[in-house]
Amino acid sequence: MGLGWRGAAGTLRIRTEGSWYLLVTLLLFCGFWETHTQTDDGKSVYFWETGPWGRCMGSDCGPGGSQSRAVWCAHVEGWTTLHTNCDQGQRPSNQRNCFRVCDWHKDLYDWQLGAWNVCVPVSARTLWASRPFTCSGGEEGIQTRVVGCILKSDGSQAEDAICEYFEPKPRLEQACLIPCPQDCVVSEYSPWTSCSKTCGTGLRNRVRSVLVPPLFGGSVCPNLTEFQSCKPGPCTGPEGMYSLRVGPWSPCALPQTRTARQVKRRKGKGQGLRERAGVKDPETRELIQKKRTRNRLNRQESPFWDIQVGYQTRDVTCIHRNGSAVGRNLCAPRDLPLTVQSCVLPKECQLTDWAVWGPCSKTCIDPESPVGKRTRSRKVVQFPVGEGADCTPLEESEMCEPQGEGVPPCATYTWRSTEWSDCRVDTLLSQQDRRRSNLTGLCGGGLQTREIYCVQANAELLKYLNDLKEKDKAGQTQRQQKPSVPPLLSITFQITASRPVENKLCKGPIPNRSQLCQIPCPIDCEVSPWGAWGPCTFENCDDQAGKKGFKLRKRQVTNEPTGGPGNCPHLVEAVPCDEPTCYNWQLVNLDQCVPDDEKPCGPGTQLAQVQCVNSNGEEVDRNLCTSYPAPEPVPCEVPCSRDCVLSDWTAWSTCSQTCSSKTIEGKQMRTRSILAYNAGEVTAMVVAWITVMEGLSQVPQFPELFGGALCPNSSVLQEIRNCNEHACTVYHWQTGPWGPCTEDPSASTLNTSSGDGQGPCSMGMQTRKVICVRVNVGQVPPKKCPDGPRPSTVRPCQLPCKKDCIMTPFSNWTACPVICDPAGNAVKSKQSRKRLIIQLPSNGGQDCPEVLEEERDCEIPKICPGFRWKTHKWRKCQLVPWFLRKEHPGAQETCGPGLQTRAVSCRQLDGTQADVSECLKFGKAMPAITQRCQLPCQDDCQLNNWSKFSSCTADCVGVRTRKRALIGRSKKKDKCKNTQMYPLSETQYCPCDKYNAQPVGNWSDCILPEGGRVESILGMKVQGDIKECGQGYRYQAMVCYDQDNRLVETLRCNSHGYIEEACIIPCPSDCKLSEWSNWSRCSKSCGSGVKVRSKWLREKPYNGGRPCPKLDHINQVQVYEVVPCQSDCNQYVWVAEPWSVWKVSNVDLKENCGEGVQTRKVRCMLNTIDGPSESVEDYLCDPEEMPLGARESRLPCPEDCVLNDWGPWSRCSLPCTRTNNRVRTAYTLRSPTVGRQCPDTTDREPCSLNLNCFNYFYNITDWSTCQLSPNAVCGSGIKTRMLDCVRSDGKSVDIKFCEELNLEKRWQMNISCVVECPVNCQLSEWSAWSDCSQTCGLEGKMWRQRSVVQASQGDGRPCPSQMEQWKPCPVRPCYRWKYSPWSECRVESVVCGHGIRYRNLSCFVSDGSGNGESSLVDEELCSSLELAIDGDKQINLKEACTLPCPGECYLMEWSDWSSCVSVCIKGADMDFGSVQVRSRAVLAQEPENLQLCPDQAWESQPCTGGECYEYKWFSSVRLNSTRSTIWCQRSDGLNVTGGCPAMNPSVDNSSCDPPCLMPKSFCNEASICMCEEGFTEVLSPTGQLDQCAPIPILEIPTAGGKKGDVKTSRAINPTLPTTIQPGRTGRTWYLQPYGPDGKLKMWVYGVAAGAFVLLIFIVSMIYLACKKPKRPQRQRQQNNRLKPLTLAYDGDTDM
Repeated sequence: MGLGWRGAAGTLRIRTEGSWYLLVTLLLFCGFWETHTQTDDGKSVYFWETGPWGRCMGSDCGPGGSQSRAVWCAHVEGWTTLHTNCDQGQRPSNQRNCFRVCDWHKDLYDWQLGAWNVCVPVSARTLWASRPFTCSGGEEGIQTRVVGCILKSDGSQAEDAICEYFEPKPRLEQACLIPCPQDCVVSEYSPWTSCSKTCGTGLRNRVRSVLVPPLFGGSVCPNLTEFQSCKPGPCTGPEGMYSLRVGPWSPCALPQTRTARQVKRRKGKGQGLRERAGVKDPETRELIQKKRTRNRLNRQESPFWDIQVGYQTRDVTCIHRNGSAVGRNLCAPRDLPLTVQSCVLPKECQLTDWAVWGPCSKTCIDPESPVGKRTRSRKVVQFPVGEGADCTPLEESEMCEPQGEGVPPCATYTWRSTEWSDCRVDTLLSQQDRRRSNLTGLCGGGLQTREIYCVQANAELLKYLNDLKEKDKAGQTQRQQKPSVPPLLSITFQITASRPVENKLCKGPIPNRSQLCQIPCPIDCEVSPWGAWGPCTFENCDDQAGKKGFKLRKRQVTNEPTGGPGNCPHLVEAVPCDEPTCYNWQLVNLDQCVPDDEKPCGPGTQLAQVQCVNSNGEEVDRNLCTSYPAPEPVPCEVPCSRDCVLSDWTAWSTCSQTCSSKTIEGKQMRTRSILAYNAGEVTAMVVAWITVMEGLSQVPQFPELFGGALCPNSSVLQEIRNCNEHACTVYHWQTGPWGPCTEDPSASTLNTSSGDGQGPCSMGMQTRKVICVRVNVGQVPPKKCPDGPRPSTVRPCQLPCKKDCIMTPFSNWTACPVICDPAGNAVKSKQSRKRLIIQLPSNGGQDCPEVLEEERDCEIPKICPGFRWKTHKWRKCQLVPWFLRKEHPGAQETCGPGLQTRAVSCRQLDGTQADVSECLKFGKAMPAITQRCQLPCQDDCQLNNWSKFSSCTADCVGVRTRKRALIGRSKKKDKCKNTQMYPLSETQYCPCDKYNAQPVGNWSDCILPEGGRVESILGMKVQGDIKECGQGYRYQAMVCYDQDNRLVETLRCNSHGYIEEACIIPCPSDCKLSEWSNWSRCSKSCGSGVKVRSKWLREKPYNGGRPCPKLDHINQVQVYEVVPCQSDCNQYVWVAEPWSVWKVSNVDLKENCGEGVQTRKVRCMLNTIDGPSESVEDYLCDPEEMPLGARESRLPCPEDCVLNDWGPWSRCSLPCTRTNNRVRTAYTLRSPTVGRQCPDTTDREPCSLNLNCFNYFYNITDWSTCQLSPNAVCGSGIKTRMLDCVRSDGKSVDIKFCEELNLEKRWQMNISCVVECPVNCQLSEWSAWSDCSQTCGLEGKMWRQRSVVQASQGDGRPCPSQMEQWKPCPVRPCYRWKYSPWSECRVESVVCGHGIRYRNLSCFVSDGSGNGESSLVDEELCSSLELAIDGDKQINLKEACTLPCPGECYLMEWSDWSSCVSVCIKGADMDFGSVQVRSRAVLAQEPENLQLCPDQAWESQPCTGGECYEYKWFSSVRLNSTRSTIWCQRSDGLNVTGGCPAMNPSVDNSSCDPPCLMPKSFCNEASICMCEEGFTEVLSPTGQLDQCAPIPILEIPTAGGKKGDVKTSRAINPTLPTTIQPGRTGRTWYLQPYGPDGKLKMWVYGVAAGAFVLLIFIVSMIYLACKKPKRPQRQRQQNNRLKPLTLAYDGDTDM
């Protein structure tokens, strides 16, 4: 499919021809290859094959190894043959030496990475390097580097395989980007200058400046000047053609005769001094020596200066307008300027050689910072004089490492902490909690703090402990013990810790200064209710002496308290009683009543079944009760068939009182009821009638005819007896609290001091008071209480170890600051040191000393450090030698301009001599050592200096004067008396010192007074863990102006610099909740339920107070606590009274029997251990269990069988099925008459699930909320849940039902939990105020910060947002030295040439804002400032300049530096730095001199913060014209020349209407917009060019299997749909692949499909024609990885 050649012909034709050429070439190549293989000799079909090299083998590591490979002979068709078939001379070797790599070689060898080479364009490395290239943003390139394996020790090269064994070889190439050439960009032209001549022919100029220099091969800058001739008008007179030109001054030189004269004069002075040396006495000699020294300094004979006054000359020539020199006589006669003047012979700075390097600042080994610095210096031999070269730096430094053996390691520093303080809960309390006056007993979560300090890491605490222990052991024999202390108990160790150092030495995060802690909450003792009173028993059954005993009642501990059961209330109470017994018979039950004399009914007895029990009710051996009479048989009666039948007695009720007194007696009651009435009696007449009728001989005995035993009256149906007859005198033992743990003298373990205070050191003992107490009375003698349950009064305890105070040593003394007053005297200062307590004493340990910080005065240095320059007197004014200037007209020998010098020396602030280098380092700029001077001539007027101004009598209205006077002969000269020329007095108004103060800037933050916290509203201090609050002050700066609106010191306005105003920092108020409500009733009366209590919102938080826990739907806070509760199912029971008398409904007149009704009263009662006690509401009892209050039944008639009431139903066996039954039974109380039957005494009913048979299972409740101790705020708590026994119908029942079934309990009932502690945000103290942000001006601020020491947790107060505060600095005027503008170039009285321009150095004041204007003030106000302009100490008040002569072409002054421009690629996020430029344009005055103009100049410099600009073409149509104006504009709106993309082809773009402004477009010869090569036109609906879209790229892989080698083929841009295009010859047809919408047309897809089929066909033919025999698969596989990397650029800028 072609190689993508481009030419003038059509694209499709060329590509088709290229395809045929390729096909023919390949076929010919294949034929040639076949012919070659056939015509070669026979050996050519065999060749040697080699396998890959094997692993390097050998016994030793290093170069002694060997490796081998397989070598065989192969046929070209791929099969292996004998070795003899191949040429033995060409056989490859199968073995070679190699380097055997071992693991330890990794430390010896490494890759050496070379530097990246210059970025080479990809196009330069490809076959198509000559194709045209259009740069868009930047050109992709490739960088290469050399990578090799080296031996680390000497850097020698090694085999790459060694390094590849450990690490892959680093890449050798990388992509890079070459910026596009940046053309020079210049600004627009300035307006035209005026004509250079007022008459005749002149020039007008306009100039432009360089904005961006040419970069990366861009086009050079165009001409910066444009010239235009001008003719203001014809000249009326002769035009000035000549002018005087002054040349530059020649270099300074010495007169020839000056040196000889100077030497002769010095020799004469020296001899005279030597001759007079011995004349004077010692005092006179000392005075002379001082004078000599002073004179020598004044004569400038210092070794640092060699000042020689010479002379310099200059030429004055007459110049024609065309620039040629002519005779001076042609120039108009005038006073010639000076051609000779005095000067200082330039001397360059001379320095000594460098001294040896000083010691390295790093004297120890520090792995983190191993490098130090060392310096060396040199001294000045000769200071620069005149225009000599300045001195280079006198000191230089370099990095260094400590040298030598035995270099100690550097001290490392680490954070240490003091002991944690005691855990405190009150710091977690809210404001609401703090109102509680009693804060004792708080427990649970708390907070503890500690101090953090920095120490040297190698000073460990254990080292101090060991050292001090050894020291104490060694000193035991010398230390004298106190006699009052036992020697064995006075052994203490003084424990110290590392010395604290400055915190800034410690790196890394600072450990926490606070942490949460836990104070275990004491567990209160819980006891069960009192049990019933026991029998009267002896106090000791083994000793039964006496007849007095005690009745006891007991209770148990249900919840073990903290500290054991000894902290519980008494568990036993006793009352005295008479006739005690230790054992008693206990009635178990009574047998059935057996009638006497074996009768079927009538009176009888019941035998009692008994057992022997002790006083605790436990069954014991019956023999123990033999001494006590056994219970007698109980009389009873079996009713006969006609007798009244009574029920059994109920159980005795609970005793109404627990004890008895004279007014109170305990009673018990039991009842029974009538079950059947007796039969009635017959009369005697009826009996007689029966006898007659029956014919009986005697009256028969018919018992049934007589009435049975009568029913008793109602009073007999109830029995009452006394109970608890013992007196109400209850005694018990009462215990006091345990005393402190004291040493037990019997213990042998010593209570030695322990550093950590953990663990017991010895056993001690505790005692408590035990007394006998009578309830409601008080203490009684101990014999009143039984001895058996008496608590112990002594118990062992563990003594804690003593803890001595542990302190750090004192830190080093702080450095003494050297502070000097303006007079140069040192100010007194102090230094301090401190130490920290890291363990407080406890348990009687050694106390801490009171002094933790010490302070002392610093030694005042004798000399305050500082250096200053001292200037000496000016020497005599030296003139140019007369023989050099005598030819100048008007010159006089003894007067005229000259030069004078002076000496400068370096002094300390106290005036003592110092080395000059000290002033160079620390002093201000060196004063001038030369100045111009004038020796007055005789005709000159001489005046003395001005006097000082006279004092002012009044401001603003007075005047002040100063005067001077003529001196010498000037007093007599008339011209000197001209006061206009030589004024003798000056008058000025007195300064009007009016000052105006006004505030400036914003108010500062509200700042609390320093020193102490402010009390909050609640009367307590808001703790340091929360921001302070209360009244503070805010500040606003005051500024003071004088009458000229110049800034002055605020003291002038009698102001201290501030306005202050009271302000309030509101105190934080926490969320306030109500107290806990009472617990609700348990939600279930039987089983497990829940109970709830809550809190309500009373006050919302504000000002950063503690937040409320949560908000509900009505925006109210309500906090709930839910805990499970267990209700005893027997807590409330139904109590039924005895049944009432039967009410028979169908009363038989003969007998009281038949169907009837019985009623009884049923009440719900509170059940206690002593039985039901009081009535409660019926809803508290289970309605299902409620007994019947009425029953209908049949009252048995006489002679009927009478049964007792049914017993309880038996329990159904599980599982519940109807095949199982439950049973209840009754027994016969009265047997029936013969012939009558008793009903069944057993009642059965089937077991039905959830009717009378139930399954039972456990139900677990939900977890409660986390429960804390009542005195805890947070911390560890417990969550509980309960088991509930649930019946199969869903009803909760007593837990005993489940327990009886032995159901599995697999649940955990309690788990620990944590209530997050409300830790308030803890802040550090405010730092010290920072230095002012500005040394002067209106906007200076001081800041102080604080940091978060502990972030808030839980519901603690959040951290405030204000972590820094500011306040304004006092306003100070900003004084600075400032240059005045340069004066015009001065060439004395001459028209042109080399001259000098001047500027002054003045003191200005400003407000420092940068916007305000500076005002000129007296220089005295700047006297304290360093003489420098914007940091530049080189003060330059004059410079050479050139005043162009008429007609001369010259360079303008440098333009201002352009704005900083970034050299970048817009949108690619690539920056190549920033640059700014300035330029000098050429100005011409004469058309004839244009050939003599100098070259224009520009210079650039790097800068920072440059802006990245884009450049675009813009156009507009002129008024009354059809042509458009096109210009280039920068993205900031500036019109420029250069920078915009070049128009291709270079056709006038203005010929297209509208102009072609789309990227990649141009205007062709037919005035139609088209797209450049590689882009296609996308037209708008109106037929105009909308955009230029890139034509897709087809990537064609090349032959040879190199997948990475990709060539790029881009289609040639289609043309307009015309047969012949103007300007494009050779194109005869046109195909447009894109439609108007920018999408590919359908025919393109068809052509692509056809081309693809053709390509498949051609490839198949080539394959069949050139097919070769297969070679073995393994052939040369190892060489794949050795192919060179080939990169190709695919047009993507991401490369």
